[in-house]
Amino acid sequence: MRHRVAHRGYSGVAPENTLPAFAAALRGGATIVEFDVRTTADGVPVVIHDRTLERTTTGTGPVWEAEFDGVRRLDAGAWFSPAYAGVRVPTLAETIDLIAAADVELLLEIKPPATPEQVKVILEQVASRGLLDRTIVQSFDPAVVAMVPSEWRRGLLRLRLDPDTLSLAISLGVAYCNPSIADFFRETDIISSLVAAGIEIMPWTANDPAQWPALAAAGAAGLITDRVAELTGWSFPG
Repeated sequence: MRHRVAHRGYSGVAPENTLPAFAAALRGGATIVEFDVRTTADGVPVVIHDRTLERTTTGTGPVWEAEFDGVRRLDAGAWFSPAYAGVRVPTLAETIDLIAAADVELLLEIKPPATPEQVKVILEQVASRGLLDRTIVQSFDPAVVAMVPSEWRRGLLRLRLDPDTLSLAISLGVAYCNPSIADFFRETDIISSLVAAGIEIMPWTANDPAQWPALAAAGAAGLITDRVAELTGWSFPG
């Protein structure tokens, strides 16, 4: 198993998809930092998971209906802990500038809805910093994956590994197909067919250390986890 993937940063100890979480992921030994990108109403790519602002900020409503200046004023840390009160929703630019300073890769998930122009802007921000070769771009939406040019490494996220997963992954030319842990263990034939086709698997979200040995033994290329420092410690005992 090659990769320790920090899910939304080191989200076990800091508010997900924030600069403190990404800094903690780097200190915690992540080899890949995963994060989610959406675009505001005025075209600014920001790093946030949910379709709406309520769960992780003091705002309300869909991200794509909010202007960036309004999103920027929101508190994105107090929900997690008073210690993080005042933390803001980061821009994509701020996020990749922080991660770029370390010797790690980026797992950038583009959340739908996303237009071809929005995807182009996101990719240009990454490429302009010389990070194309260090970045995997993934989405649950095959239409979004298809918008990503072939020179990028692409990933297909799956809520369920259904019978068309292999053909879809091949048609999209993805390097990774990332399912839930439940499906990784349950759909062993589909997993085997993907691996045989040269497609690597990084299941989510691997937070139970009791499962890590079996996941590694079954051929996972990496584990996507909220507990990246603990995974690092498990990977290098003693």
